[in-house]
Amino acid sequence: MNRWKHPGLSLLVFFALVVPCMAGDIVDRVVAVVNGHLILQSDWEQEIASEAFLNARAGDSYTGDERKVALDRLIDQELLREQVRTSDPAPREQVAARVAEVRKLHSEATSDESWLATLKKNGLTQAALEKRLADEIQLMRGVEARLRPSIQIDQQAIESYYRDDLLPSLKKNGGREVALGEVFGRIKDLLAEQRLNQLLTGWLATLRSGSRIQTFQTTPGEESR
Repeated sequence: MNRWKHPGLSLLVFFALVVPCMAGDIVDRVVAVVNGHLILQSDWEQEIASEAFLNARAGDSYTGDERKVALDRLIDQELLREQVRTSDPAPREQVAARVAEVRKLHSEATSDESWLATLKKNGLTQAALEKRLADEIQLMRGVEARLRPSIQIDQQAIESYYRDDLLPSLKKNGGREVALGEVFGRIKDLLAEQRLNQLLTGWLATLRSGSRIQTFQTTPGEESR
């Protein structure tokens, strides 16, 4: 499943799943408890390292706020896994497509040999990366199966977006004006994805309010809550 290119929240912000076999020895401690499930320091560090690799970033470049966002994402993942049960594996072609997208971000990986070396440098293997992306896709499919049936995009909403958003944007950027019929389907898909993100955000807020979540000291001077 490709990353969505439209503005707004992306579901992938919630699904940077933990990758096993990351480099470095981490002394584990509990950093959060979600309905009795422990999230460890190693889980948190692996989350940051895996997200950094997928975005061709250095893991040590993450700020304190970005690290907290990563921990919140781990909590959200656990809440979703409690609700979503998916038995069908992720389609292999989707996993392969995501691996190809990630590989393009690493310009140093000009050959299969250099790609494997890049993975190894970041504490990964091809199999570990594929599993991480397959887990991501599988959970996303489960969330979509739960939320998408309730989404209805009517013609009025599509026409409003075309008139109030798309045409002014094209005019501002000097683009060619297009007829509504040319972009009707794409606008409908865009609005559906935006609505899906809104539903997911609301669902996670509800899950958090009804769950037992405890996080522990994560940075010097920060109080447990």
